[in-house]
Amino acid sequence: MFRFTKAALNLTGQSARQVAVRHSSDVNPEFHAKYGTPLMIAGGAFCVSVWAYVLTSTGITWNLSPVGKVQPKPWKE
Repeated sequence: MFRFTKAALNLTGQSARQVAVRHSSDVNPEFHAKYGTPLMIAGGAFCVSVWAYVLTSTGITWNLSPVGKVQPKPWKE
């Protein structure tokens, strides 16, 4: 742990530039402009379709509201 801390605190200008270059993105910005919106729409449609299947076809009882289902017990004297 000490070596890692020492190395992390000992950043020179050259090593900082190396880290910045190493972590820079290689993705072309045009990729997001070209495919970003269709991917978001496709992902949203997929999510909605999966939830529609889960809600309608799996037979899960969701038990959303107890109104009308809970009956009081008879009074004992």
